[in-house]
Amino acid sequence: MRYGYWLPVFGGWLRNVEDEGMEASWNYVKHLAQRSEELGYDLTLIAELFLNDIKGIDAPSLDAWSTAAALAAVTERLELMVAVRPTFHQPAILAKQAASIDRISNGRLSLNVVSSWWKDEARRYGVRFDEHDDRYARTDEWLRVVDGAWHEPVFSHHGEYYDVSETILEPKPVRRPRPTIYAGGESEAAKTLIASRCDAYVMHGDPPERIAPKIADMRRRRDETGLAAMEYGMAAYVIVRDTEAEAQRELERITNVAAGSPGYHNYQDWISNTQLDQRVSLEDYSVSNRGLRAGLVGTPEQVADRVHELEDAGVGLLLLQCSPQLEEMERFSEAVIRPELQAVGGSR
Repeated sequence: MRYGYWLPVFGGWLRNVEDEGMEASWNYVKHLAQRSEELGYDLTLIAELFLNDIKGIDAPSLDAWSTAAALAAVTERLELMVAVRPTFHQPAILAKQAASIDRISNGRLSLNVVSSWWKDEARRYGVRFDEHDDRYARTDEWLRVVDGAWHEPVFSHHGEYYDVSETILEPKPVRRPRPTIYAGGESEAAKTLIASRCDAYVMHGDPPERIAPKIADMRRRRDETGLAAMEYGMAAYVIVRDTEAEAQRELERITNVAAGSPGYHNYQDWISNTQLDQRVSLEDYSVSNRGLRAGLVGTPEQVADRVHELEDAGVGLLLLQCSPQLEEMERFSEAVIRPELQAVGGSR
């Protein structure tokens, strides 16, 4: 299993706790990223939203791409998975920016392509907001341009959404054949696109019995394309405590989200503009991406057993959220990651 975590660019993950002790600041995320390498984490996911989805739209949040570029210069091993929304970025320009960050990090950049969901954010920033399937059609063409600019000495493309002529992008990315492209989605349009255009599939949190058939379906779709096998990742919120009762008390504390809390209206916007394969409750939304459904709540032994079940289902990457992020990542590393490495005689 590879272990990743969401960089807390929003100053936390809980919609019912005002101050989680992890401010949305460069100093905090720099320290967290550097410490995470020491703790054995493999990757950080840097979300891209221009408004704060967690603490309310008037709360501070960090820009994904400038933060990623800065982290590339102050870390050594951590993979930097940066979220990117095609409607907010011209593809040839983004390909150039990404190639530069990839060079700074010596090949540690990857993309998490997100086809947008927040209509009000797009309005506030003057960005076009397409309907659901149109967003995926745009993303398909966007990926063609990015990939072409990364690979071809001179690249041209004339399509429905984008038109570039004789694009020259040098230097190319370090990583070969290209920086890894992750994407998620549960609609038919999303799964068709990801199977044919991306390198890895990332999912919302779910128990192993729901994850296994999803991975089997995507493996079948991927096999039909004739492309190399994909990696499979999943979002998860983790709570590790010495006793199950302590873990349950923490779970109760973080899931008390009232209708008047800052993120509630964003929750409604998200539900309206996504196509999910199951109903999402307000309790699910309290920690984002259905993270609690992964079941990583309990004693170290219970959580480790659940990790193994998810691995058996086909998950190769866990993208963890926790609060406060640094302290809980320290606890998870001590309780789960290090014992796992010791059991197999491995080292990082």
